[in-house]
Order: sequence, then C-alpha cells, then structure tokens
Amino acid sequence: MTSIVDYAGTREGYRCGYCASAQGKASSGMWAHSLTIQDYQDLIDRGWRRSGKYVYKPIMSRTCCPQYTIRCQALLFQPSKSHKKVLKKMLKFLTKGETSIIDSEVEPMDSHTKDTDGCSFFSKDEPGTSQSELQLLTIHHTEEEREEGEVTVQKVDSRSTELCNRETVANSTDLLKSPKAGHTAPRPGKGPDLNKPLCRKAKEIRKEHKLQRKLKNSMLQSEAQFLPGQNSKPKANQSKSLEDFIFATLPPEAKHQLEVRLVPVSFEDPQFKSSFTQSASLFAKYQMAIHKDSPFECDEHQFTRFLCDSPLEAEDLSSGPDCGYGSFHQQYWLDGKIIAVGVIDILPKCVSSVYLYYDPDYSSLSLGVYSALREIAFTRKLHEKAPDLSYYYMGFYIHSCPKMRYKGHYRPSDLLCPETYMWVPIEQCLPSLENSKYCRFNQDLKAVDEGSVNDLDRVWILHKRTAMRYNVYKKRRKGPSDEESVRQYATLVGQACSERMLLFRS
Repeated sequence: MTSIVDYAGTREGYRCGYCASAQGKASSGMWAHSLTIQDYQDLIDRGWRRSGKYVYKPIMSRTCCPQYTIRCQALLFQPSKSHKKVLKKMLKFLTKGETSIIDSEVEPMDSHTKDTDGCSFFSKDEPGTSQSELQLLTIHHTEEEREEGEVTVQKVDSRSTELCNRETVANSTDLLKSPKAGHTAPRPGKGPDLNKPLCRKAKEIRKEHKLQRKLKNSMLQSEAQFLPGQNSKPKANQSKSLEDFIFATLPPEAKHQLEVRLVPVSFEDPQFKSSFTQSASLFAKYQMAIHKDSPFECDEHQFTRFLCDSPLEAEDLSSGPDCGYGSFHQQYWLDGKIIAVGVIDILPKCVSSVYLYYDPDYSSLSLGVYSALREIAFTRKLHEKAPDLSYYYMGFYIHSCPKMRYKGHYRPSDLLCPETYMWVPIEQCLPSLENSKYCRFNQDLKAVDEGSVNDLDRVWILHKRTAMRYNVYKKRRKGPSDEESVRQYATLVGQACSERMLLFRS
C-alpha cells in the first residue's frame, strides 16, 4: 500500500470562488492516484486538501484569499447558544413536525461553501497515465539495489501476495512498505524515524489523558440519565452536552424519524451502490439551487469525480475505529429518504470534512450546522476506540471572506501556521488577521518548518515502473533537468512524505 502522486505544479491568476476576483487565485496541486491514510494526514497537516483525487495547497503569500487549515478540538467542544438552537429546532421538527426561523446569529445554512480550489477542480483533467504504470505492485529488493538506492517494481501473481508482503516486512530498512507492516527502525547516523510521530512531552500526554477521562465521565453521566428508573432530565445547574441533544430519545408519537448511516465510498459496497442514484440526484438539486450550477456541471459524472472518486486506500487496523479508515458518505435518512450527505475522510488523527450537500427543501433545519455538530459527536465516538483520533478538521478558514468565518465559532479550534506548520489557538490568530490577510501565526521567530526538505536525493521517484531515489533517477533521466519541479514538490509535501510517497515521472 503505497501513495503514488503526479505533481501538476503551480497555477496563478485564475478566478477565486470566495471574493470573485478574476485573477487572484494561486495554488499548487497534484493528482493522487493512491494515498495512504497516514500520508494524507501528514499532507493536510501541511495545508493540503483534496477535491476528488486532485490534492491542492493554496500559495498563501500570493493568493487573494489565504486559506488556513482549521481543526476543532472535538474532545473539548461545547455547543454555543446558537448551536443549541439548531439542535433544539431539529428535535422539535422530529417530535412535532414544526420548524421555525431562527435569528441571524446562527451560522449560514450552507456551512460547507465550496472549498474546491475556487471551483477550478471541474476544469482540471486527470493526466492520461496508464493504469499499468500505476498499479500497486509488490516490491522486490536485492543487496545491489539497496546500495544503489533503487527498487525494481514487478507484477506478481495474487497467490504469492501474502508471501511477498512478509518479505517486504522483513526488509524493514526500506521505507516503501505497507503501513500495516509496522514502522522501520532508525538507521544509525540517519536521525529519527520519519515514519514515527514526534516525541511528545510528558505534560502534554498527562493533559490529554485528563481530557479523555473527563469526556468518558461526561458520556457515562449522559448514559445514566436514560437508564430505567432514572430521571431523564439533567439537573438544573448541569448544562446539556452535545450528545444529550443529538441522542435524545424521541417519544413514540414523534412525527419523523431520522437515521444517520455511515457508508464506505466504494461501488463494491451494497449500501453505497443502492443509494448512488438517489444521492447523485440530491447533489444535483443542491448544486443547482445553492451554487447555481448548470445541469452539466453537476451530473453523475461530475458527482463521481468530485465526491465518489477518492485516492485514499481504505485500512482496517486493530487499533483503529470499527468502521476503519478511509472515505465515507454519512447519509441522513428522514422517513426513508436521503435529505443530506456529509462526505468525510476518517484519518489517524481526525475526521476531515470534505463536503456537504442537502435537500434545499429542508434549508430551515440548518442542516449545514447540524451535520457539523453530528460529525463532532461522531469524532468523539471514534476516539473511544482510537485514542489518537481526537480532532475534527473543517477544511479552510478564510478570514478575509466574512461568510467563511463561521468555522471559527466551533471552539476550541486551532489554525495552522503557514510557515512553521504548527497549530495555534484561533484566539491568538484573529488580531493578526484583522490587520493582514496573510499572517505567520507562530510568534517564535526562531521556529522553522521542522519537516522541511534537507536531502532531495532521498525523494522517491516512480519512473518506468521502477521506484528509485532521486539521485538514481536524475542520472538515468534523458532530456532537460526537472530538479526545480521535484524540489518544489518535496518542499510542499515535506521530507517525511517525500520519502514515503512515489512521485510519478514519465
């Protein structure tokens, strides 16, 4: 299981979907033919984001509307007054069939405005690389190849796959292997293992354990409220938790029933396949009503490209959540009909929100806000089985675009510093953003990007069905040098990803 990407370079001077500037947008991008969940986690922690199989990163210092990656600390999240109004409104609708217009302090209904690189994804064509050049093939090693820094990729019979995987694990000195195989040991004199997370301070670990205990106690108290013989109403001085609202028991005479189904994004999955037509029709209805798309721009082909084609390789690890990792559709079924779909990626450290589309006929229910709150609660549920999974990534925060500021209302949340790639509480970032669109949030001027490239020769290249280090590739390459492009790619993805992912070169 190896990530294979095709770097597309940078693009500047095209239309921005946020400020409507005709030539203000600037970004770098690459096509991901396959991505492991760990590689994509590391990429979004460096400011990348996917739209279908296209993965892009805004050029923050040059784009008209800087887009800062934002994450909510799901374990500490407490719904605000406006959030509770949305939750109460949904309960009222389900119980009595009534809806009401809430005041203007609530976030926009369309809480997931297109974070798709200014909608330019639809104009991009996937490179015409043949599948035979990109197949996930077994890697064989020889002593001579290791010394040269080269690994030959060969096709093998499926019956020998298991044996070959064991051989790959045995050769643990190489970085190109399945995440399931474990981590490689550090080489003497080569520094820390880039496959492993950075060492954490004991104080930080103690703090996280304390938060986990607090969340567990909160959930136990919530469950106790609904035990037989117990008063289901919380004490007067005890505020309701997010779960109290979402999982409240409806009376037998409730007017509506809402069911949320988690469906893997795979045409091999029966639930996904059987609901595809209904889901695609809902997407088209939403896009035409909310984003004013033409029927051609939101047909089944575009729906598949945008929200069904995912480069993420599904993984089911014993230490992970029961549903596994990968891309999913969270479908909201109201009385047997889909009224909303939240597209999410479940990764080692987070639930990443990709997109939301819903039936405009139910706009009064504030489904954008409601689905975000459900996804935060879902993140907390997954955390019970996967302790490292504790954040809810909301895409990009764009302070220069007022309609996108609502994401900062889900507190506590952090913004990613565009220079050091360290997380900073949003409260510390807002004063700087009021003065300048582009900001370095990390106030420590000595702090640098710890994942920066320090050895270009160690970047992995896939060339003519052979995986090799860049130092070998540049000797074999014919024609003009592409070192500048490779260096740009490695700088953007970081040293760790560049030493794990295969950069396709024709």
